[in-house]
Amino acid sequence: MNVLSRLFTSDSINLNAQASNKAQAFENAGQYFATKLQIPSETVLSFLNAREALGSTGLGFGVAIPHGRIKGLQEPCAALFKLQTPIEFGAPDGKPVSLLLFLLVPEKATQEHLEILAVIAQLLTNPQTLDQLQNETDPEKVRHLICHWEALQ
Repeated sequence: MNVLSRLFTSDSINLNAQASNKAQAFENAGQYFATKLQIPSETVLSFLNAREALGSTGLGFGVAIPHGRIKGLQEPCAALFKLQTPIEFGAPDGKPVSLLLFLLVPEKATQEHLEILAVIAQLLTNPQTLDQLQNETDPEKVRHLICHWEALQ
C-alpha cells in the first residue's frame, strides 16, 4: 500500500468519462467531488481553474494531474477519469490528454500535497504502469494498481 491507497475507492475511478474539452472535464470533476465531499461544485471548479491558470497540469504522454487546495477540506481526495476521447490540455509534449488524475487537498496541507503529487507523478510517468492504466477496463483493477503501485516496482 502507498500514500494513494486512502484516496481511491472504486467510485472515484471513472473509466468511461465524457468531456469534449478541459472545461467540461473540470465541470464533471466538480460535480463528482461536490457529491462525494458535500461541497459546492463551483468551489472545486474555482480552485481547479485557479491552479490551471498558473500553468497546465498536463504531464505529457496523454496524462494530466489537475489539482487544487480547497479551503475547509479536511482530508485529501482524488479521482481518476479516463476520457473516451482525448482532449487538448496544453501538455508539454503537445499531445491530447485522456487520463486525468484529480487531486484535492486541504488548503494548509502543503507538504502532504507535494508528497502525494510526487507519488502520482512517479506512477503516471512509469511507462508500464501508464500502459496498464490506459488499457484497463475494470475500475477495481485500476484502484488496486494505484493503491499497490510501490509493491509492483
